[in-house]
Amino acid sequence: MLTQTVSHYVTRNSEILGSEPIITGTRTSVRAIVGLWRLGIMPEEILNHLPHLTLAQIFDALSFYLDHQTEINEYIENNQVPDELVHPCVKAFLNQ
Repeated sequence: MLTQTVSHYVTRNSEILGSEPIITGTRTSVRAIVGLWRLGIMPEEILNHLPHLTLAQIFDALSFYLDHQTEINEYIENNQVPDELVHPCVKAFLNQ
C-alpha cells in the first residue's frame, strides 16, 4: 500500500479509489466534497451530509480542489451518472 500525504487532511492511497485524493483516515474523496459545494451547499452544511468529517477537513479539501481544479474536475467528469439514469425529479432540481 502506497500512501502519499498531499496536504494536512488530504492524502492518496493506492488501495483506495485508485489513488484519488481522499480525506486522511476515510474513504471520502475530495471529489465528493467538491460535488456538494458545487451544488451550492455551504461548507458548514456539508457536515450534515458527511458528519464523520470536521470543518477543517472540508475546508482543506476545498483548498486542495482550488489548487488542483483540472485534476479533480476530471474525477468528477469520469464519475458522472449517465444522464439517462438520473431521475427526472433530480434533473428538475439541478436545473433550477
